[in-house]
Amino acid sequence: MRRWIFLVPVLAVAGAWAAFERPSENERLRALGNLYDESPALRHLLTPDADFPPLPLPRPGDWLEEHPENGQTFEEYRDSGANRPEASRRIIYLLPIGDFPDDTSPPLADLRAYAAAFFQLEVKLLPAYATHDLEFEPRLNRHSGRRQVLTTSIMDFLQTRLPADAYCLLGVTMTDLYPQASWNFVFGQASLDRRVGVYSFARYDPAFWKDARGSSYRRVILQRSCKVLVHETAHMFGLLHCTYYDCVVNGSNSMPETDAQPQHLCPVCLRKLHHAAGFDAVKRYGELARFYREQKWFEESDWVQRQLARVPQSVL
Repeated sequence: MRRWIFLVPVLAVAGAWAAFERPSENERLRALGNLYDESPALRHLLTPDADFPPLPLPRPGDWLEEHPENGQTFEEYRDSGANRPEASRRIIYLLPIGDFPDDTSPPLADLRAYAAAFFQLEVKLLPAYATHDLEFEPRLNRHSGRRQVLTTSIMDFLQTRLPADAYCLLGVTMTDLYPQASWNFVFGQASLDRRVGVYSFARYDPAFWKDARGSSYRRVILQRSCKVLVHETAHMFGLLHCTYYDCVVNGSNSMPETDAQPQHLCPVCLRKLHHAAGFDAVKRYGELARFYREQKWFEESDWVQRQLARVPQSVL
């Protein structure tokens, strides 16, 4: 049985939903679990502080207002049998599909570098795949009039290109996506069983929404692309949407909701990813801080430095 993840669908499913109830402080700590077995440095980094506010209550139209979720505790994640990197399969591959125009696209080298720092795995950028006009079941979106391609068709193609040493193969494209005829669009879709996924960055340019670009629009495109790339790749590790804290793995129903979310993992999701990939959390934060400084993302760099300052030198 295939396990699919649709990435930020924009058509809510009709039905009666129970209202989302924000977890209490005790429930958030229970979701994090007992930290006794973790290293002293990691225990400091996993202990929630003021930089990890609880998830705010959803507003009308937000993801949790339309799709209430129960969350996934660390113990539930640990016992879920989610995919984990193995000695022979530890590389994340990125395959660009189609053209990446300089003025509307995130720099692929920066996406690769960010994913490598975030997941602490080797990330390889494959040569771009040039598509032909009729490939991947194209259509014109009836609302935007823009060309789209079918996610499942792309993933069937990716399955034939999956390298033997790949943890996963992720197609990235500047073409808008749809998952089935009745849907408007998705930002992407992934198959956990087949270890392939596809993500589109077409909608991250403010001009897509007919908004003014502004002088920093290229930074906006890269930040949005990095954020959604790691959110969706986290799903490839079996992480479900986070309902405990402000977190990059929170569900999102719109670009404004995504923009409001942080760039980082909360303690619960950081512990999950650490369990899957087994990285040095201090080294990971150091590499993320370096990337943020290079990009002049000073707010994110300051956030990481505050976290690192919580780890006493005596436990490093």
